[in-house]
Amino acid sequence: MKIAMLSPIAWRTPPRHYGPWENIVSLLTEGLVQRGIDVSLFATQDSETTAKLISVSPNGYEEDKTLVPKVWECLHISEVFERGHEFDLIHNHFDYLPLTYMGMTETPVVTTIHGFSSPGILPVFRKYNGRAYYVAISDSDRHPDLDYVATVHHGIDLGQFTFEPNIGDYLLFFGRIHDEKGTSECIEIAHQTGMKLIMAGIIQDQAYFDREVKPHLDGDRIVYVGSVGPEERDRLLGGAYTLLHPIHFDEPFGLSVIEAMACGTPVIAIERGSMPEVVADGKTGFLVTSVAEMLAAIPEIGRIDRCQCRKWVEERFSVNRMVDDYIRVYKGVLARSKQEDIRI
Repeated sequence: MKIAMLSPIAWRTPPRHYGPWENIVSLLTEGLVQRGIDVSLFATQDSETTAKLISVSPNGYEEDKTLVPKVWECLHISEVFERGHEFDLIHNHFDYLPLTYMGMTETPVVTTIHGFSSPGILPVFRKYNGRAYYVAISDSDRHPDLDYVATVHHGIDLGQFTFEPNIGDYLLFFGRIHDEKGTSECIEIAHQTGMKLIMAGIIQDQAYFDREVKPHLDGDRIVYVGSVGPEERDRLLGGAYTLLHPIHFDEPFGLSVIEAMACGTPVIAIERGSMPEVVADGKTGFLVTSVAEMLAAIPEIGRIDRCQCRKWVEERFSVNRMVDDYIRVYKGVLARSKQEDIRI
């Protein structure tokens, strides 16, 4: 089996700090190579992989602002599809744009839909529904207009997350600084409980940060540490009392949630999107419907077994499980495409 793995090029694969899609592509690629599968990773030139690296863009365009994103995206995607005949299957992690290149090759295309940025992108997915093979990252993120071959929850490399058996003493927000992630609600909770709050993540909405976050930063009780790399991420997640996840949108998955639980840290999350698939309510944290309920859940964190949090992730969200699931998808798609060739 020869797989062309198409990664985004906003960031390096794997990312140095932020880059959730690139992170999943890297974990999947390395896991497939370890299984003896022939993988060619299409990513930035500075990417690191044990697969065959094929690159057009020198760097991620979020890291090198001299690059015009659409220009390098077009060059990057076309490189994959112009060489489609070299592979048994193309696995697209680049959202909707590569679907419009499918006429360039007969090679089947598996597309993992990492969430819908807006309803405006649905016309592309609808047009290629039935030609591309769609994979959802949670059951909650399946769109009723589309057909899917599978749901594959993300997996993480548990070796990157150290289990911390002792409960921490600070609240943690870990994610994009944006209204839909509920950053300001975490600040409100910190003020009302008197607990320290540490916030980590990229600033995706500068105006929101300047208005809702920056005025509260004091370097002591309310702290923003920026976007952090793997080692600092591990330390922050493991040392927290709880991870707060007061989202305002239907979260497609939520990597930071399983990463926190892998370290033993319980999660308090608004019950939207994938959260019921990711958090075991009352066992690895609490699912709530409001900030008031989040506040009420905070004193209950002490009764959550941190070992159970780690076990939950080990059993359901390991990278090995994710790799197994995708191999099943690939085999099913290849068998189906061969049957369609015979009928034609």
